[in-house]
Amino acid sequence: MWEVGRKVRATRSDQPSRPHPLTAGIYCGIMVAQVDHLLALGHPYSEIANESVIESVDSLNPYMHAHGVAYMIDNCSTTARLGARKWAPRFDYMLNQVTYPALDDPTRLDMSPFENFESHIIHAVLRACAELRPSVDIVVE
Repeated sequence: MWEVGRKVRATRSDQPSRPHPLTAGIYCGIMVAQVDHLLALGHPYSEIANESVIESVDSLNPYMHAHGVAYMIDNCSTTARLGARKWAPRFDYMLNQVTYPALDDPTRLDMSPFENFESHIIHAVLRACAELRPSVDIVVE
């Protein structure tokens, strides 16, 4: 099953790829949902920005790009690995049974998440964090 990812990484170009709009939207939506959850629990902005966005963009994304999702999950802690395997089928079900059908029927689309995203407090928080950031890129080989 995971051989497909290995083959794709072996044949891909060094040119930057364009993100798939639906995948990018779902990914951003998940990050914002985590931000909202941590805000509701009273976590500080710096922790929320780091745990929800910065670690993903700086660490997890380059790692997954270099090695693939399966490798990352297989090399996580037992708790993270079991959690990823537990939630993957549920997430897949929600995409296939809720999200994709809603996209096929524009009358079912709720545009308020897009409006809420554009005015979300996390943007100001991330701007402040970016000002404190060193000019160093992370490289994963």
